[in-house]
Amino acid sequence: MECVVRWGDGMTFVAETGSQHLVLMDGAPEGGGRNLAPRPMEVLLAGAGGCTAYDVVVILKKNQQDVTGCEVTLQAERAASDPKIFTRIHYRFTVRGRNLKRNLVEQAVRLSHEKYCSATAMLAKTAEISKEFEVIED
Repeated sequence: MECVVRWGDGMTFVAETGSQHLVLMDGAPEGGGRNLAPRPMEVLLAGAGGCTAYDVVVILKKNQQDVTGCEVTLQAERAASDPKIFTRIHYRFTVRGRNLKRNLVEQAVRLSHEKYCSATAMLAKTAEISKEFEVIED
């Protein structure tokens, strides 16, 4: 895996991923940025959410569940001093579908966090991870 990050104007950075996609990042105004894009740590948090949501959907589909939506809200706390690592992250899954089995949704969330989600596994080295889920019938 590879990524090239280039400094642009002010405190704006553009990342070009190995799959040739662009991700724009910017700093807060108090740090010299112009608030044009998410902060790098927000992108990291979003990546963790995308990683685990992907897992949950794949696992549910493999279990022949009629999943129609998956949303993950992440709330993170960071250390007060540098490096301001994530110290706590709470994942709240909202999974939608038709006739979803609650135990299979619970299993999918658990397997993502315990076995498959690389991003969560890395973040768990410094952050306390908690999770909850709800199932909504479509």
